[in-house]
This record gives sequence, structure tokens and C-alpha cells, in this order.
Amino acid sequence: MVANRSGAPDVRPLRRPTNVSLDRGLVEEARAHGINLSQACERGIAEQLARVRAEKWLEENRAALDSSNAYVEAHGLPLARFRQF
Repeated sequence: MVANRSGAPDVRPLRRPTNVSLDRGLVEEARAHGINLSQACERGIAEQLARVRAEKWLEENRAALDSSNAYVEAHGLPLARFRQF
């Protein structure tokens, strides 16, 4: 990690110049509204990655979730007798 002028660690993410092809109409409208294309693209990629990671987690843990749900269906919640509601 690199330190900034004050000696504190620089926590800004490293940037990498990247070429992307975007719909011309979207680009023009985004610029007309003052939208930062780099930030918008980065936010969109981050949201897509979050969805993909969540789907992957569900896929990887499907057997455990199914097993837990089957147990609850067959036996009820393990600590149900302690519920206050």
C-alpha cells in the first residue's frame, strides 16, 4: 500500500484504463445529464458481480440449505419452544 502526503495509507482503489464499447445514444444522454461514465460503468459492474457472487453462493450451498429446510419441515424449528412470540 502506498502512503499519501500525510503519511497515511492511500486507500483509493487502483485504476486501470479500459476501453469499452457503449451504445452511442446512452453515452450522449448520460453526458447530457452530467453522468460520469467511468463511475456508472464501475457501479454497474460492481452490481453485476454482487448478483453473480450471490447466485454462486446459493448454488454452492444449495445442498445445505435444502437439508436444513427439510429438517425444519420434518421436525420444526430447533429452538421454537424458546420463542417469545
